[in-house]
Amino acid sequence: MKIKDKIYNLITYIASSMGIIVLIAILLFIFNKGFNKLSLQMIFGKYWAVNYISVEPIKSGNFELTNEIDGIYSKNWGIALKDGDSKNITITFIHKDSPFNNLIVKDGSINLQKGYTIEKIDLGELSVGKIVGNNAQDVISTIDNYQTIQSVYFKSQSGGIFGGVIATFYLILISLSIVLPIGISSSIYLKEYEKNKKFKAILQYGIDTLTGIPSLVYGLVGVTVLFPITQLVNINSTSILLGGLTMSIILLPTIIKATNDALDNVPDSLRQGSLSLGATNFQTIYKVVLPCCINGILTGVLLSIGRVIGESAALIYTMGTFVNDAPKISSSGSSLAVMIYSFMVQENPNMELASAVSIIILIIVMILNVILRVFGKKFERKLV
Repeated sequence: MKIKDKIYNLITYIASSMGIIVLIAILLFIFNKGFNKLSLQMIFGKYWAVNYISVEPIKSGNFELTNEIDGIYSKNWGIALKDGDSKNITITFIHKDSPFNNLIVKDGSINLQKGYTIEKIDLGELSVGKIVGNNAQDVISTIDNYQTIQSVYFKSQSGGIFGGVIATFYLILISLSIVLPIGISSSIYLKEYEKNKKFKAILQYGIDTLTGIPSLVYGLVGVTVLFPITQLVNINSTSILLGGLTMSIILLPTIIKATNDALDNVPDSLRQGSLSLGATNFQTIYKVVLPCCINGILTGVLLSIGRVIGESAALIYTMGTFVNDAPKISSSGSSLAVMIYSFMVQENPNMELASAVSIIILIIVMILNVILRVFGKKFERKLV
C-alpha cells in the first residue's frame, strides 16, 4: 500500500508540475511578446488614427537645443522625426515654441504631439513625406531649405485599446446585472424551497447541459432570439446590449452552480437553529445562509467575469468585430478578447499587440479578483 501511495503521489506531483510549467511558459511567452508594447497611450489611446490637414501656412525660426533627443532634429522648425513601423515618419520631439505646436486645421487649432505621424508636407512647389516616398532624413533635409510650409497632412496616434476596455466593462455590467438576480434566486429556490427531488434532478440536468453547449450556439441564439428584443428599443444591428444579453444566458449555469455549491456548504444545523428561534424561512436565508456563502457566490461572480472578458465566439455574432473608439450600449463594439481575435486573423497577425492586450486582460482580472475578495470579507462581516 505504501508503494501505491508513493506512486499516486508521484503522479499527482508530476501532473501538478506540468500544469505549472505550462502556465509559466504561456505567461513568459505573452510577456516576452507584448510587454514592450504596453504604454499609457496604448491603454488610453484610440485605435483609429484621426487625419488632420492644416489650412494656414507656418513660418520657420530658430529653435536651438542643448540636449540630445531621439530622431533627426530640425532647428529651423523645432521638430524631430524618426522612421517608424510600416515606413511611417513619426514625431519624436517638438520644441515648445515650434510653429508645429499651433497648426490651424478645419475645426480650430491643434498641437502636434509625440507619436503623431507626418503623411505629407506641402512646400508650395514641392511636397515631402511618407505619401511621396520620403523618409525622416529626406523630410528634415528638405524643409530646412524652406522658410514657409503651406500645409501639413498628419495623423494622430493609433493602436490604442481604450474603446475595447470600455466595451468590455459595459459587457460585464450588463451581463452581471441580468444574470446575478436570476441565477442566485434560481439557486436559492432549488436548494431552499423546492422539495420534489425528481423535479430538482431534471432542472440540475438541464443546467449541466447548458454548461456544455458551445458558445457559438449561444451566439446564434443571440442573433435569432435576442435580437428581436433589442429591436424593441430601436437597436437594429449588432450591439453591446445584444452581447450582454447573450452573455447573461451563457453565465447563468455558472452562477447557479457556484451558488448551489456555496449553499450546500452551509450546515443544516444553522438553518434549523434559526427556524427554531422563530425566524421565517426568508429571514433564515437572508440573515444566516447568504452571509455564510457570500465568498462562494463571489467566486462564481469572478468566474463569470473571467468568462465575459475571455469570450469571443458568441460576441463576434452579437457585438461584431469593429473596434469602436467611443462605444455605447446601443452601438457595436469589440471586447478585448474579440480584439485579440481580430489582430490574429489579419493577413499579417500582430502577435505583439495581441500579447499586450492579453497582459491587460490578466491585470484586469487580477484587480477585479482583489476587489471582490475585499468586498466579500467586508460584506460578510457586516451581515454576520
